[in-house]
Amino acid sequence: MAERIEGAKPTRMELLSIKKRMMLAKKGDEILTKKRDALVSEFFEIIKERSAARKEAFRALESARNSLLKAEMTMGKESLRSVAEGVPEIKDVEVSADNIMGVRIPRFSIKELEKEPTYGLAGTNAYLDKARMEFIDALEKLLKLAEIESSIERMAKEIESTKRRVNALEYVFIPRLEATARYIEMQLEEREREDFVRRKRIKAMMEGK
Repeated sequence: MAERIEGAKPTRMELLSIKKRMMLAKKGDEILTKKRDALVSEFFEIIKERSAARKEAFRALESARNSLLKAEMTMGKESLRSVAEGVPEIKDVEVSADNIMGVRIPRFSIKELEKEPTYGLAGTNAYLDKARMEFIDALEKLLKLAEIESSIERMAKEIESTKRRVNALEYVFIPRLEATARYIEMQLEEREREDFVRRKRIKAMMEGK
């Protein structure tokens, strides 16, 4: 049996206040329960996306690696290394966010991603060009996978937080309010019975006189 709220006064004003809090708590529980269920549904949809995104990213990386190996075989390791040293590094990753049911979902993008060759055509070949484009594609797919992985982590935390709040309302807060309301109602009923008996006695004494 749930414990009642300590310090609650057995008055009608207190009872009204408790019932109002109980109504708000139940409404809050209903809203949070719907949010939890929606989050769980969205979470499993994102899990499905992760499986497909992983396959795409790893497939793109494997294809790019194979093209790079062919470029190395035809150009030579030293020539390929020389070209690679002239390729600018990717430094700036832009981060933005979408909001899904109060959860900030990250979005990643490469600032000014260079899709045109930054090396000369002399001494290179079609395999290198193909590898470059495939690595760009793989990078974009990896960024998408990173978004999904981060989304899963954040959604899981929000689901756990929402579940704790729902459980606190359903198993602690609302039962305590209900127990307190019952206690106050019992006290008021007992007081009314005592007042009724007292009035009857006073009436009997007045009639006796």
